[in-house]
Amino acid sequence: VLAAAGKVFCAGHDLKEMTARRADADRGKAFFEETFSACAALMQAIVRHPRPVIAEVDGLATAAGAQLVASCDLAIASHEATFCTPGVNIGLFCSTPMVALSRNVSRKQAMEMLLTGETIDAATAKEFGLINRVVPREYLNQIVTKYAQTIAAKSSLVVKTGKEAFYAQAEMGLAEAYAYTGRVMVDNMLARSRSSTAMVMME
Repeated sequence: VLAAAGKVFCAGHDLKEMTARRADADRGKAFFEETFSACAALMQAIVRHPRPVIAEVDGLATAAGAQLVASCDLAIASHEATFCTPGVNIGLFCSTPMVALSRNVSRKQAMEMLLTGETIDAATAKEFGLINRVVPREYLNQIVTKYAQTIAAKSSLVVKTGKEAFYAQAEMGLAEAYAYTGRVMVDNMLARSRSSTAMVMME
């Protein structure tokens, strides 16, 4: 579970630091490359993590913060949570946040956020598909914990297999995806013991 204390879930990159690095001999090029590469690696690590990652959002998630929410497998937010990709407002298009955002919401909705830079509330974020649920702040942690406990009660191997397959097939064509997931299910079945729940249910 990824959560934060205070009014901001994640504000993205430190713009003051980035602006200051423009004074470097290379105008900050090396620093910017390292920063964006590290951010991309973090987002990919979340997707590749064997366990599902849940964002518990209570506050502002902006730019790379919205990217972080989009990169998580599940996202639960309070009514007070807000989301935006405001780079266009300061002359820096949110190109890397766009990667995760465009894979979670429709193209039109992603472009709306990216081109306007406007802040959306939690209800709109849910409507867009950026988050799963909007709940009262006082119950946020309780509900997120319940999600985590429910998932943790499942077979870790099955959950790992399913998460990995979900993201892999999403990048494939229809026929390739069915062929791939068919192989995954065969391997999954062969890995199960004869006393598994599935076998008991079939009997």
